[in-house]
Amino acid sequence: MQGLTKRQKMVLDFINRTITSKGYPPTLREIGSHMGIRSTNGVNDHLRALERKGYLKREDMKSRALRPVESASEAEQVNIPVLGRVDAAGSVASDENIDRFVTVDGFFTGKNEDVFLSKVDGDGMTEAGILNGDYVFVKRQDDAVSNQIVLALVGDEATVRYYQPHADFIRLQPADKSTPPVVIRRQSASAFSILGVVIGVYRRY
Repeated sequence: MQGLTKRQKMVLDFINRTITSKGYPPTLREIGSHMGIRSTNGVNDHLRALERKGYLKREDMKSRALRPVESASEAEQVNIPVLGRVDAAGSVASDENIDRFVTVDGFFTGKNEDVFLSKVDGDGMTEAGILNGDYVFVKRQDDAVSNQIVLALVGDEATVRYYQPHADFIRLQPADKSTPPVVIRRQSASAFSILGVVIGVYRRY
């Protein structure tokens, strides 16, 4: 298959995500709204390019007939969102919080479908093998068991720490002894939320 432009990749990712979440493809208008394309002709130009390159099949010109094509190697690949930011509402998967998508082998996510990547900002987990600037694979969920490594939101700040719940407080424990823990009292827990459990680490060299 031929390579895709950034815009073509965005269209294909949006079609795949819509099929996964709703069970059917988006309309031409929905694609146009997502991509900021006013005319359906402009959307069709992208769809025709995806068909021509072998990534898409259509039975007719209606977008509800869109069917992404998977090659044998692509069937084992998954598209994962990379968070550009985390807001106080914890809207991890909302489009405005997603910086881009990356395609990785399904080996790195296992059977976990709801996974995103988030960049680690700060020290504190180096002794656990997670360095400042690393990307962590995070399985999105709002709870965890004791001593799991989580991506948590404390106020407006996201942090990667060991999750240690207690009767009266929650401790977010760093791996490094030189870094102090974050302690959240239960009565102040509204300022705290778990965004997901860390299941892997990616590092650029």
